[in-house]
Amino acid sequence: MHDYEIKNRGKGVLFENEWLEPLTKTRPQISASIYIVITLVMLYVGYREKVLGSVVSGMAIFVGAMFFWTFFEYFFHRYINHIDEYFPDSKIAAEIAFTIHGIHHEYPRDKERLIMPPVPGLIIVGMLFGGYWLLLGKLVYVFMPGFMTGYLLYTYVHYSIHDQPVPSFLNIQYRHHALHHYKYPEKAFGVSTTLWDRVFGTMPPTSDSR
Repeated sequence: MHDYEIKNRGKGVLFENEWLEPLTKTRPQISASIYIVITLVMLYVGYREKVLGSVVSGMAIFVGAMFFWTFFEYFFHRYINHIDEYFPDSKIAAEIAFTIHGIHHEYPRDKERLIMPPVPGLIIVGMLFGGYWLLLGKLVYVFMPGFMTGYLLYTYVHYSIHDQPVPSFLNIQYRHHALHHYKYPEKAFGVSTTLWDRVFGTMPPTSDSR
């Protein structure tokens, strides 16, 4: 796995191209606002299409999707963001890992790279929507908003634990994520929760997790 040089000041550059580089970063409020609008629009479409007749079943799917996000977050962070760990001799894997995540490891205080920028973000949302549509049909209009709400909560946690001062109720997440950044990049992949690190055995040593 690539050993990133941690720089707590400044901002990294992914592309020298003046058109491409702005697409790789954004103010968190901009992306969050876009994703919130998309979430509300999908819920409205689901309501108009009468996807579910029961509020209770709708809430169950919505909350279940939020929970599923936490697993997706862990899986994506471990196997995609850190793909270079699994293909240590691959330059392509190293480039992918650095482009989508490694630059965040080098510049953890760069707030413009704490949430997915609109252009790549909308592409990913479109791909996920298509995949979930094939699996769930019109239920996607309830599942996807729950999934995206989980993502938005994750971004709130991620932004907060990279900001100062960190809210006291996020001390566990802050300590866990700090260990991932500064001591155990091969462990502590969960950000919004430590659940899946416990399930899959990637918790940092107990002495460092207290």
